[in-house]
Amino acid sequence: MNDVSGKLREAAQAHEPDRERMLARVRRGMATAGADASDAPRITHGPRARQRTRALSWGRVTLATLAVGATLVAGAFTVASAQKDGGRGRQVVTAPDGTGAPGTESGPLWSDGSVDPHSNTYWAQSNITLQNGEPLAALTLEVRIAQTGGVATTGTWQTLPGDDFEVTVGGSGDAVVYRWKLKAGRTVPAGRHVFATQYNHAPGGRDAGGDTYASTAATAAGGGPYEVGGGF
Repeated sequence: MNDVSGKLREAAQAHEPDRERMLARVRRGMATAGADASDAPRITHGPRARQRTRALSWGRVTLATLAVGATLVAGAFTVASAQKDGGRGRQVVTAPDGTGAPGTESGPLWSDGSVDPHSNTYWAQSNITLQNGEPLAALTLEVRIAQTGGVATTGTWQTLPGDDFEVTVGGSGDAVVYRWKLKAGRTVPAGRHVFATQYNHAPGGRDAGGDTYASTAATAAGGGPYEVGGGF
């Protein structure tokens, strides 16, 4: 027995501790202790409890602050994007007073007017969408773009064949007037169709509140006339 004890003492004296391995074990132990502490019951009294509560409170405040900061950054990005988009001269406009004017739906005919989102501070496009549930044998569309300063036509287009329509553009002093008329013997198939007016205008955001459109149609089956109209 004494011989065994002596050998154990000699082995202990000859052993040189591995410092890095010990430190690694300490770090792992601290990490494990921290994880266990998060799941342990909270101490609700005494100095340690107050210190722990303050630490947790500050942690929550920090996380809340970061969350709010992230929200504000996201909001700022959204606003900046909207302002950048608005720099192209886009603006929300309202339709003029429609008292006494045709509605946007009549029989199989439906319509909508809007300012194209690609409009900018010098140029704009106004779109009129017509949707007909039956083929049309007659169709006219007139668009009046109010003369708000520097308004001058730069062209038109439509999703229907251009050869099917007589298209005219003229001025009446207070507006530039665009007119489409379906040629005799031609028909408009049932569906959704877009007509567009394009024009330059004075620099800056343009108010489309004075712009109007009106359309009259008759079906190939002899129904009508149907009238729709409105603003942008």
